[in-house]
Amino acid sequence: MRVLVAGGAGYIGSHTVKALAEAGHEPVVADNLEKGHDWAVRWGAFEFCQLGEPAAIDAVFQKHAIDAVIHFAAYIEVGESMRDPGKYFRNNVGCTLNLLEGMRRAGVRHIVFSSTAAVYGTPEQTPIPETHPKRPVNAYGETKLMVEHMLDWYGVCHGFAAAKLRYFNAAGADAQARIGEAHDPESHLIPLVLAAAYGHRPSISVFGSDYPTPDGTAVRDYIHVDDLAQAHLRALERIRATEATCEYNLGTGRGASVREVIAMVEQVTGRGVPVVEAPRRAGDPAELVADPRKARQELGWSAVSSELSNIVETAGRWYRAHFGE
Repeated sequence: MRVLVAGGAGYIGSHTVKALAEAGHEPVVADNLEKGHDWAVRWGAFEFCQLGEPAAIDAVFQKHAIDAVIHFAAYIEVGESMRDPGKYFRNNVGCTLNLLEGMRRAGVRHIVFSSTAAVYGTPEQTPIPETHPKRPVNAYGETKLMVEHMLDWYGVCHGFAAAKLRYFNAAGADAQARIGEAHDPESHLIPLVLAAAYGHRPSISVFGSDYPTPDGTAVRDYIHVDDLAQAHLRALERIRATEATCEYNLGTGRGASVREVIAMVEQVTGRGVPVVEAPRRAGDPAELVADPRKARQELGWSAVSSELSNIVETAGRWYRAHFGE
């Protein structure tokens, strides 16, 4: 297949482009490089494209005979979404609408969408199944849920088949350290802890040490980015085979605490990590862990590279290659 990857120069997008190419597909990366990186475009064609401009989207579809779309392009900072929700609704919802309309005009009906566990809001049960109520507690999660609803209606009205993939905590990097995580600003725990280990930041802040968890710090389900990439391929195959919209949680079904992540970074790097304890952040739940059984049953997918040690080892290898020691 020739697959248009919107946001394919970003972290998860670039790893999915790699997986597509390795599986024999032909990826076409569409990105405006606002959040993505030109060095991450290593496989397939590249088209500089602003999803806010319908004509630019049409031009990409006219140039390439696209069979399907995988959509990663979005703003992802929860805190920023609460300070400037309009920015998030314009980009995450408005630009996705442009993309869907471009697909409709081009006769492309299959899309895999990068969603998030933030659509669930505060968890009422753990692990979290796909049937959990969807009550986002921030504007970022609301934008993703709005797009999920849009996909449902494009299925009803235009015959689209969509896979809605709800990530938990993406982490890790390409084993050969060719691509990896480089957000600006960085907000994800593992690269922040690595930065503290290598002296590129003075310390790591632990937000909350009094949660009802085994060590008092928040627990999250960390999934290796390569496992996420493989799930996108499986989901794309399923929607093309079934012509039906589907939804899946992508995680491991087990969690690691903030202190466990810090300890693993210290073990892997052989370096100490300075820690500063800070109050809980508003809206941070004690535990977010996926129930991945549906993806395992329907996609034949499971997280095979997501042991915490492997996540930290690959992330550390990439960090040293990209940022230095």
